[in-house]
Amino acid sequence: MRRHLALREWLILAIGLLILAAILIFSQSLKRFDQSLYDKLLQTQSRAARNDIVIVAIDDFSIAELGKWPWRRDIHAQLLQKLSVAKPKAIGFDVIFAEAEHSNSSNLVTGDALLAAAMQNAGNVVIPLANVDAGSGLQAGLPIPLFANAVRGVGHNHIELDDDGVARSVYLKEGTQGQWWPHFTLSLYDIGRGLNRDINSVDLAGTVIHDQEFSYSAGIWHRNWRMHIPYYGGSGHFTSIPYVSVLRGEVSNEVFRDKYVLIGATAQGMADAFPTPVTSTEGVLSGVEINANILASLLDQRSIMPANNAQTLAFTALILLLALSSFLFASPRIALITVLGLTLFCVLSCALLLHFGYWIAPGASIVVLIIAYPLWGWRRLEAAIVFLGQEFVLLDQEPNLLPEPNVEIASKDGIPSPAQTQIQDRLERHIQAMRAAVRRVRDLRQFVTDSLHSLPDATMVTTIDGNVVLTNPAAVEYFKSIGMPHVIDTLVPYLFSNMSQPHTEYLVQPQQFSWWHILDLDQTELLSKGVEVEDPKGRDLIIKSAPCYTSKKVLIGWIISLIDISEIRQAERRRDEMLHFISHDMRAPQASILALIEMQKNPDTAIEHQEFLKRIEKASNTTLSLADSFVHLAHAEATEYRFQEVDLQDLLIDATEEMWTLAKNKRITLHNDIPEGEYPVRVDRSLMTRVLTNLLSNAIKYSPTDTTVTCSLGFTTRNLNDYVVCTIQDQGYGIARADQSRLFQRFQRFSFGRGPDQIKNDGVGLGMVFVKTVIDRHFAQIRFTSIPGEGTCFTIEIPANGI
Repeated sequence: MRRHLALREWLILAIGLLILAAILIFSQSLKRFDQSLYDKLLQTQSRAARNDIVIVAIDDFSIAELGKWPWRRDIHAQLLQKLSVAKPKAIGFDVIFAEAEHSNSSNLVTGDALLAAAMQNAGNVVIPLANVDAGSGLQAGLPIPLFANAVRGVGHNHIELDDDGVARSVYLKEGTQGQWWPHFTLSLYDIGRGLNRDINSVDLAGTVIHDQEFSYSAGIWHRNWRMHIPYYGGSGHFTSIPYVSVLRGEVSNEVFRDKYVLIGATAQGMADAFPTPVTSTEGVLSGVEINANILASLLDQRSIMPANNAQTLAFTALILLLALSSFLFASPRIALITVLGLTLFCVLSCALLLHFGYWIAPGASIVVLIIAYPLWGWRRLEAAIVFLGQEFVLLDQEPNLLPEPNVEIASKDGIPSPAQTQIQDRLERHIQAMRAAVRRVRDLRQFVTDSLHSLPDATMVTTIDGNVVLTNPAAVEYFKSIGMPHVIDTLVPYLFSNMSQPHTEYLVQPQQFSWWHILDLDQTELLSKGVEVEDPKGRDLIIKSAPCYTSKKVLIGWIISLIDISEIRQAERRRDEMLHFISHDMRAPQASILALIEMQKNPDTAIEHQEFLKRIEKASNTTLSLADSFVHLAHAEATEYRFQEVDLQDLLIDATEEMWTLAKNKRITLHNDIPEGEYPVRVDRSLMTRVLTNLLSNAIKYSPTDTTVTCSLGFTTRNLNDYVVCTIQDQGYGIARADQSRLFQRFQRFSFGRGPDQIKNDGVGLGMVFVKTVIDRHFAQIRFTSIPGEGTCFTIEIPANGI
């Protein structure tokens, strides 16, 4: 609903701005602005002057040398004679000769006649006609017949001035009463190109790129073939030579050969000068220099073609559409940058088009761009205020899951701060409410994040298609351990691809299970219980998944957890193994005792009393030994250790004293190789003593008579840490290489020696498991080397204390 409302407002704004742009364009309201910009851009696009156009300037220097204007016409005749010798392509004499020369001299006729003869002799001279207002409209002020018949062409010399007084264009033909005259420069162009143009024709094709705009002035004066002048440059841009220098013969004929020569006034105060786009900062440009720019444009086939109103409106509509599209699809910042960029683009594109001879007035485009963003921002701000007000009302009605902190702002003396007492407008109140809402959302998000991170099990949150978007550290560490360092943005079925097939009892047809089922709502009941698998490292896991919904019950993702039950399964396996050994090993001696008692009751099967007691004692000792092994192991695995600082030398001596009788009975020597000094460690005295006793007991039990068991102590350093090293070396039967890898596993029994000396291990196989458990709980290390037939050496490294 809100999106439709925004689109409707967007359409209204677009239509309104287009209407405004049309009004601005068709009413020419921004004409002055467009003209000023046109002038500025044209000033940046100056071109090199053509080298075949030369101005013979009636300048201040020439007037100072020849006297004040007007000069005698015989002087002009001399100038034309000198120019004729140089054979220029055409000569434009930009001086009005509407009247005969008046003088008291006897040379009255001679001056006009000489000038007419010079014009006729040159054969390529063009002179201008004047526009005369006789009270009934403009009329053509033709040159005197003597000159009109002598020259090659007569052209009008009118420069069109815009309403701001700047000369930007010219009509290439003007006339009255059906008689047309070409522009002064067009006549020069035709003479230089050898063209015989019928000026009364409306066709100018092939001559110049032009703007055929037919126009009527007041009265009966007609104008056509309007051309916007692409000025080459300002004053002094074209080659200019003083009139008097040419007259005196100071200029080589090569300067004028095959050139277009324009003769006109540039002297201050007498020249017909006009403001132009390229002289806005310099003042005015003389008429002869303007004519030089027009002639160069004709020769280069250049002009500036302004776009009509429809084309300008189309350009403005395109720019406006781009700006409004950014309002609809981009952020306010991007939209503002877009508006500024489009404004700059308007100016740059108009400058580029102007370079290629086209002009689109950008004023309307710039105006609508400038007002579009504030208008749209105002409407969006109004909509935002209304929306925020409605949403905050709904948000306040929602129960807060977390306790609200006291956010009142007060000074130390309890007086409310200015922030509480100042008057706030509607937007400010909504902003304050928004801050409170955002704070609540952030607190809730932090609460969810902390809750997720605090979960001990690996947990992931995914999208609907199973792409992981959020994890806790436990999940990251787990997948790193199986060689998958990248979890975020990874599909869950890929993460579980190395898992085994589920072996949950209630899973129907496990061979058809796919990890894509973890994202299937039809499998929700099954996966909420979890499926049990085995990972690549042999760990037992339960994988569960649950769908995640929005407040409107729309599925947005899944929450997947991995629960490591390896210890539970290992404990179950230990329990099963323990029950098996208890049921077998402990039951067997008890059954033997009961069988002996039954035998002893029957005189026919009774054995000697001493033999009976001996067998009963052996079975009881076996049972007691098994029970002691289980108790010691359980004590090592479950009891909290009571660490204390002791000297490991004392524990080793206690253990050797305890085993002395056993060694004596087998004629085995216990030798202590302990250098003088102290060997401080922090251990559980009773458990560590039991470890040493077990190792000494095994060394004695599985060694032949008349051998030695050597116990030694020392120090070593690894990774900048000091350790006390205890070694127990025997000369016994050793451990077969095939059995060495199973030494610290539960319920493992081995045979020692060969042939008649072979000794069978009659224990339950928990003694070395007990030793390894106690050593690990002390953050110590145990290792051994054993060579069958030569003996075994156990080495224990315990962190030294206070060395």
